[in-house]
Amino acid sequence: MKIIIAGAGAVGTHLAKLLSRDRQDCVLLDDDESRLDGLDSEYDIMTMVGSPTSIRTLKEAGTQGADLFVAVTPDESRNMTACIIAHAIGAKKTVARIDNYEYLSPKLQPFFNKLGIDSLIYPEVLAAIDINNGLQMSWVRQRWDVHGGALVMLGIKLRTGCEILNRPLKELCGPDDPYHIVAIKRENETLVPGGNDELKLGDLAYFMTTKEYISYIRKIVGKEQYADVKNVIIMGGGKTSVRAALTAPKYMDIKIIETDEQRCIRLNELLADTDTMVIRGDGRNINLLMEEGIKNTQAFVALTDNAETNILACLTAKRLGVRKTIAMVENLDYVDMAEELDIGTIINKKTIAASHIYQMMLDAKVSNLRSLMMVDADVAEFTAEEGSPVTKKPVKSLGLPFGVAIGGLVRGDVGMLVNGNSQILPGDSVMVFCHEQKMNKMEKYFKQASLW
Repeated sequence: MKIIIAGAGAVGTHLAKLLSRDRQDCVLLDDDESRLDGLDSEYDIMTMVGSPTSIRTLKEAGTQGADLFVAVTPDESRNMTACIIAHAIGAKKTVARIDNYEYLSPKLQPFFNKLGIDSLIYPEVLAAIDINNGLQMSWVRQRWDVHGGALVMLGIKLRTGCEILNRPLKELCGPDDPYHIVAIKRENETLVPGGNDELKLGDLAYFMTTKEYISYIRKIVGKEQYADVKNVIIMGGGKTSVRAALTAPKYMDIKIIETDEQRCIRLNELLADTDTMVIRGDGRNINLLMEEGIKNTQAFVALTDNAETNILACLTAKRLGVRKTIAMVENLDYVDMAEELDIGTIINKKTIAASHIYQMMLDAKVSNLRSLMMVDADVAEFTAEEGSPVTKKPVKSLGLPFGVAIGGLVRGDVGMLVNGNSQILPGDSVMVFCHEQKMNKMEKYFKQASLW
């Protein structure tokens, strides 16, 4: 595929890196040459200096033959203009990064489609969804719902009290058992486990189950003592914090701590229709945290623009007794460190946004693709087409690539786990876990044989 990315910021650069691993024909465009320095030699991509709203520049970049044009500069208006021009020049599909929540209304989608903008992406909204998913289950590191929750994937840190340690998975995850383990993160290694592998103390294990067995999973991993989240303190009053507060469950009491006085005033305006309390101060100040009831708070969320600040604040909150902590870590170099420090849930807007865009490039019908930073893997919901190879044989006979696991499927609205004898049918929504960038290799399994 030919992909043009306008904007060499965090999202654009990360997306270009993903595409370079897939050997895609990718051009990364930015009008600031310093943002592009060294990227073309480090990754298998072409870089180009120029304005994303210049017709001449877009033509020189090959936009007229592009399968996908992605505009992810910091300027919403510029992104939308670039997509409109790219569509007019001949790009087949366009994606614009925005920061106006109003534009995400489904009623406006036909309007933007007529303009030539096929999809809109708001990274802060996507991050807020992940944050609230994590807050609703205090005992998991990551949660991913398939087909509206018919299937659920749970990333869980295994600690003392877990009942299923040191036993072969073939004894735990048989055809009739209510969960499968699709991946294990052990120190710096990721395992796509087989029947003889065992869970160990300290592992980060990814469980695939159906929603009626979530409480059972909670019991066997020894997490029943974790209190449900009712009181939340958020440090930092940026866009992600606003979206998280506006979409949080009604039963949660939320306090946002922000240092800037003018931003506090603005937060009170934006959150006037909620019960959110806005507090001016430094979320790292222990005395302030004590005054605001940190001892009776079940979750602490650090969402400033500084990764080090967020990590240190979460460590402080843990020391004060908070069990559920979530840190925004935009610098990928700090992700492993945050995991080693046992921070809890880690949010990275650029990987979330890049995953959302990446799924648009796949030819097969794919929805809800997500990157799991902790295990260098992607998980996605594929729909099996009529006549596709995945519907021709039982799962055990499909010859799936190494590092790929099918965790479950949804047929109609009913979620079910998959074993080697399972037969996937046309129309099934299938959960596919892929370690180390193998998602593009799975397309041919789900498309009609005549199309690949």
